[in-house]
Amino acid sequence: MNDVVAALAGLDERVLIDYVTKQRWFGSKQREVAHARVVDAAVVRTTEPLLLSALVEVRFQPGTHETYQLLLGVRRADAGWSDGVIGELDEWVVYEALADPELARELVGAMRAGLTQKTGEGAMSFCPMEGFAGARGVLAHARAIESEQSNSSIVLDEELILKAFRRIEPGINPELEMLRFLTAHGFANIAALAGWYQYAGGPMEVTLGVLQRFVPHGRDGWELALDELAEEPERFLRRLRRLGEVTGAMHTVLASDSHDPAFCPEEPSAESLGLLTATIDEEIERMFLTLPDHEALSPIAGRGEEVREQVRLLAHVGPIGRVIRHHGDFHLGQTLWAQDDWVILDFEGEPARSLVDRRRKRSPLRDVAGMLRSFAYAASASELLRGIEAPPGWEEQARDEFLAAYLAAVDTSLVPSNRAGVERLLSVFELEKAVYELRYELNNRPEWLSIPVAGIVRLLEQPAAV
Repeated sequence: MNDVVAALAGLDERVLIDYVTKQRWFGSKQREVAHARVVDAAVVRTTEPLLLSALVEVRFQPGTHETYQLLLGVRRADAGWSDGVIGELDEWVVYEALADPELARELVGAMRAGLTQKTGEGAMSFCPMEGFAGARGVLAHARAIESEQSNSSIVLDEELILKAFRRIEPGINPELEMLRFLTAHGFANIAALAGWYQYAGGPMEVTLGVLQRFVPHGRDGWELALDELAEEPERFLRRLRRLGEVTGAMHTVLASDSHDPAFCPEEPSAESLGLLTATIDEEIERMFLTLPDHEALSPIAGRGEEVREQVRLLAHVGPIGRVIRHHGDFHLGQTLWAQDDWVILDFEGEPARSLVDRRRKRSPLRDVAGMLRSFAYAASASELLRGIEAPPGWEEQARDEFLAAYLAAVDTSLVPSNRAGVERLLSVFELEKAVYELRYELNNRPEWLSIPVAGIVRLLEQPAAV
């Protein structure tokens, strides 16, 4: 066993680079990789097939680096294993462990058992969630979630879902922190946390994966919106009332523990909104300095100063309520409709932001603004993807239904005390989100540029209404 761990350091660097850079979860496909090496590893299963969790450092030409988790299966080369093969080490073949259902189940077993394994530089710990009453017997079936982009998820017996984080940063992952808090405080509208595993050692302390209850027969909120816009748009508006209630209840729970420093609500300082708007102002300036010449961008071309001035005007909102931990990347695609209610998923926050930034306390209205922008996307995508135009005024109705239900459900101390203040603060966050969307669509879906552009134009024309 120890020989195999030591031998990982001898895995051909070019093989390692080729494997990592071709994975969908590799986040820097536009950058040139200079070096890659295994910096530490733990043996989770000590009998063949072996299971290892390895931390791999990927270095780029300017001297920066990223760290990724590889889950590795190791079998003797003469065993004939061929799925997900990465390379060979003497008489061993090394492969992607999540391609092997036996090893995926082994990770769950390690969490149930509370296993701790020493590594060369520290230790890897597998932790069960106290009081979890999920499946306890032998897990017979495992299937991968193929749509996963930045992580790797496996469903086991349609009862549990294991998410392994791939790109890792020092510190606790918000997904674990938020799920653990919401599960412990009895918030029912999530896929409850069942366990997690983590690493602590020389290179870093980091969350490596989480295990949750699987929600069977759930319908993705984004797909449900598109389906019902085509079939029965009024029905989806009624569902949005409930989503507003669930979101308000989630924020209220997240603000409910004054004894937990990571979650206790805080009174924002006098400078906090100024700092917020200054950050958004910088993002807008950078974005508009690099706008290409594109027909879809013509409604906002040359209007960067106007957008920045709008943020400054909206910033005079007065008291903004309190700041709390929040979802951080809230939209319809982060929800499921299951058993006549909403389930909220994926608490990692925006993947392009640092882990420190994702854990920062903000106004809960930042989540609300993200969901409101999602309604704009759904109304436009219905036509772009399905060829079906949303009913006139549907987006405004969706906003009104969700927001009214949210404000009725949320702890009122968390938001501005009057509706005008709420609307102004929402506009700041919607501008922030629309600029983020603009950058994303420029890099990934230029044919969708009209959606964030329309959002920015609407917010530019809004002052009189506010």
